[in-house]
Amino acid sequence: MKLLSVNLGRFRAVEYTDAPSGGTGIDKRPAEGAVRVAAPGPKGVGGSGLAGDEVCDTRHHGGDHQAVYAYAREDLDAWERLLGHPLPHGSFGENLTTSGLDVSGAKIGERWRVGDELLLEVTSSRIPCQTFQGHLGEKQWVKRFTQQGSPGAYLRVIEPGEIRAGDAIEIAHRPEHDITVALQFRAVMTEKHLLPSLLAAGGALHPELIETARKYADKYGSRTP
Repeated sequence: MKLLSVNLGRFRAVEYTDAPSGGTGIDKRPAEGAVRVAAPGPKGVGGSGLAGDEVCDTRHHGGDHQAVYAYAREDLDAWERLLGHPLPHGSFGENLTTSGLDVSGAKIGERWRVGDELLLEVTSSRIPCQTFQGHLGEKQWVKRFTQQGSPGAYLRVIEPGEIRAGDAIEIAHRPEHDITVALQFRAVMTEKHLLPSLLAAGGALHPELIETARKYADKYGSRTP
């Protein structure tokens, strides 16, 4: 398991976003050399966990629990075959393009050691939005991405550090529960009855999802997948 690319985005004004800034940093490109990764601060205040990476809409993106976004090269390759055109590293706005790691199959609370210093913890899946669709220029992209079920993972920073392309990735901890990123994605997007099951992931789950799952359980009762 290794890190193929560390990708950074810069502000770019676009017509397909409703961000107050009028732009997006989703168009990420591979960085040269080492990149520092650290907890950016609370959502709404902190942006990306990667130095030099811009988050242009802090209402929905960035912050400690979405400090880093990872996507598997294997899933990008699958999308290349479906879409019929190349998808370079960073094409989905991911900070980390990985190889040999089942990103969407990772468990909430799973911890990854990247390089010698950085320790990350999986918190949630990506939720597709109109900015993502506009960036790729694919019709009904949000629907297609949802149906595919390979959302990639957001992570928080447990121990800061520098990383670079080629670094090894090691699973330092894997929880005993069965709540994967892919399952959490389905619970939020298409199978609401699964929401109470997400509480098994405990405090590692993104706080907003904990609240959503609790509200659903209080209203409809609990049900396991």
